[in-house]
Amino acid sequence: MLVLLGIAVVVFGFIVRANPLLVVMGAALTTGLAAAWTPEAELATYYIAGRDTLAAFGKAFNDARYISLTWILLAAIGLLERAGLQERARITIAQVKAATVGRLLWVYFVIRQGTSALGLTSLGGHAQMVRPLVAPMAEGAAEAKYGALPDRERYLIRSHSAAADNIGLFFGEDIFIAIASILLIKGFLEAEGIFVEPLELSVWAIPTAIAALLIHSFRLWLLDRHLKARLSTKTESAQ
Repeated sequence: MLVLLGIAVVVFGFIVRANPLLVVMGAALTTGLAAAWTPEAELATYYIAGRDTLAAFGKAFNDARYISLTWILLAAIGLLERAGLQERARITIAQVKAATVGRLLWVYFVIRQGTSALGLTSLGGHAQMVRPLVAPMAEGAAEAKYGALPDRERYLIRSHSAAADNIGLFFGEDIFIAIASILLIKGFLEAEGIFVEPLELSVWAIPTAIAALLIHSFRLWLLDRHLKARLSTKTESAQ
């Protein structure tokens, strides 16, 4: 029963809104020490129990260190944004005269879909690529041509930036044979009595990816036309 004290520590820690990491560590140590308790237990026994509990935490951290790297990456991106990453991205793309929102997002879309087809699904993403780089560069391309952007068009550009990442990944990753989505499709079809090889699914994902490329290219072309129609009028009236 004493080992259940760890649950009490968790509940108490959340009630007082303590640091979650300290709460979990305290609960683990409480459980480990309680498991070692006996009426005749010596101090060395508790020392060994606490040491083994910390060793188990260290092993779990080492085994799942790639998860911790994700949080370190997000912190690094936050520091870069604070240091002016978004502003520098806007300035850089504004110097490219031929850049438009649609062209920039089309290039990113092709890269995202191509790398996903090779299994490199982690090269993009909203947190590490769209928010700090792609969206600010797309906004910078629009600002270079039309000046300050209204909120409606700014959010429209941001949503298309996110869509380019989502669609490129979704329709590109199925081409790569060793991806979780292929295994999910294969398992679902087998449950319905349809047996296919993963290679067949990958091959048939290519026409879908090409169709997605063509359709989304047309959508980005329409986006450029929309921005030109909406913002050119406002720029001329402002002058």
